[in-house]
Amino acid sequence: MLYLSQFNFPGQQAENHFITDIKRTCYDTVYPFKILSQLEMPVMTFEPVTILCGGNGSGKTTALNVIGEALGLERDTLYNRSSFFDDYINLCSYRLSKALPAASRVITSDDVFDYVLNLRMMNEGIDMRREEMFEDYLDAKYSDFHFKTMEDYERLKKVNLTRRTTQSRYVRKGLMDNVREHSNGESAFKYFVQKTESEGLYLMDEPENSLSTARQKELAEYIRDTARFFGGQFIIATHSPFIASIEGAKVYDMDETPVAEKKWTQIANIREYYDFFREHESEFED
Repeated sequence: MLYLSQFNFPGQQAENHFITDIKRTCYDTVYPFKILSQLEMPVMTFEPVTILCGGNGSGKTTALNVIGEALGLERDTLYNRSSFFDDYINLCSYRLSKALPAASRVITSDDVFDYVLNLRMMNEGIDMRREEMFEDYLDAKYSDFHFKTMEDYERLKKVNLTRRTTQSRYVRKGLMDNVREHSNGESAFKYFVQKTESEGLYLMDEPENSLSTARQKELAEYIRDTARFFGGQFIIATHSPFIASIEGAKVYDMDETPVAEKKWTQIANIREYYDFFREHESEFED
């Protein structure tokens, strides 16, 4: 599916005009100005899957943040948003082929990290409460309790409950089960699936973080199938050769000036993997 077909970033002339007009000297940065314009990337067009490949500092995350902000996409975690972001967004424009579904969003590696931590904290809280309820059961069951006034009614119900049920049933009745824990990679993959189950435009920033190579390949297959069969469009900033290799994806080399569309096998950092394994090919045959 194609929702966003084109995005226009301001060129150097538009940026220089704005910066000259404001004449501010109290800021030591005008981010996101002077980032993407240096890459000579005024226009970016998209396919159902579009890949932004590049090293750290190449501008791929900035591009995703700008697109997400301009489109008003939902996101879970905050990002490095400067005082000039709104001014920059006002100089951008875009073209939609179809209205954006409500599920459209930005998904970052920070979102995944927070999700995994929240699962662990939730389970730790449940474990602590479980121990408290074990003690509460024993205290209620074996206490020398006498009903005197209506203020003792809730205590009476608890004592009667403990005396007609087992300790484990008492705890289960009053406590939710632990959230099932997975490895970091399994939890990360589960998070991606939960957030992209519906039709929508999804901007993903380095989703390979926390994923094993096997999970990266599985994610690449999931993205390919979601775009092909279930109405998803993906714009992904990544270092991963597995994600960059998604069949039919448009790949931008963000390390090139001007930014160029390339085959995934022509991306420099991916070629480094290829050259390394070719150099050590004989060692795999032993």
